[in-house]
Amino acid sequence: MTTLFGYFRSSASYRVRIALNLKGVAYDTAPVHLLNQGGEQFLPAFTQLNPHSLVPVLAVEGRHLTQSLAMLEYLEELYPMPSLLPGDARQRAHIRELALAIACEIHPLNNLRVLRYLKHELGVAEEQKNAWIQHWIKLGFAALEQQLAADTTRGHFCVGDAPTMADCCLVPQMFNARRFEVDMAPYPTLCAIEDACNALPAFQQAHPSQQPDAA
Repeated sequence: MTTLFGYFRSSASYRVRIALNLKGVAYDTAPVHLLNQGGEQFLPAFTQLNPHSLVPVLAVEGRHLTQSLAMLEYLEELYPMPSLLPGDARQRAHIRELALAIACEIHPLNNLRVLRYLKHELGVAEEQKNAWIQHWIKLGFAALEQQLAADTTRGHFCVGDAPTMADCCLVPQMFNARRFEVDMAPYPTLCAIEDACNALPAFQQAHPSQQPDAA
C-alpha cells in the first residue's frame, strides 16, 4: 500500500500527487494540516515519520521518503513508464535542472516555515511578506521564461510533448504564484505549458481543490 502524507496546498505534495497520477499508482491520502493545532506537522505522530516536520511523506511498504524530488525519482525507478525522465543523459539532466530550479531556488524561499519566521520572529508586515513572496517567484519565473522560450527541446511541455518531472514541479509553483497574485502576463511560455499540463486528468486530479482536505 502506498500512502501520501501531505497538505492540499503544499506545492511539494502537489508535485508528488501529479507524478503518482501520471504513473497510474493507486495511493491513499493522509492529510496533515499545516495550520491546525499550530501545525500537525509538529505533532509527535508526524515527526516520527519525518523529523524535519515537512510534508510530504511517501510511505511505501513500511518505508518512508521525505523529499518530494526523491519521491519522483523513486517512482521513476519503480514505474518506468510513462517516463518522467525520458531521453539520453543530457536530456535527463536538463529535465532535472528545470525541476531543481523550481524546487530548490524558488519554492523554499516561500515555504510556510520561512513565512512564519518573517512574520512572527522578524515582525514583517503582511504586505511586506507578500512582497517577499512575489519578489522570489518573479525572479525565478523570469529566468525560467527566458530559458524555456529559447529552448529547442521544449514542446507542449517543458521538455518535449509529454509531461516530465519539470512539469510536475512547474504547475504547483504556478498555482502558488496565482494564489499570491503574481501577474502572469510576463510569462507566456510558462502559461502555455501550464495550460497543456492542466488539460490532462493527472494534473486535474492532483489540483489542491480536488483533495479531501481542501474543504
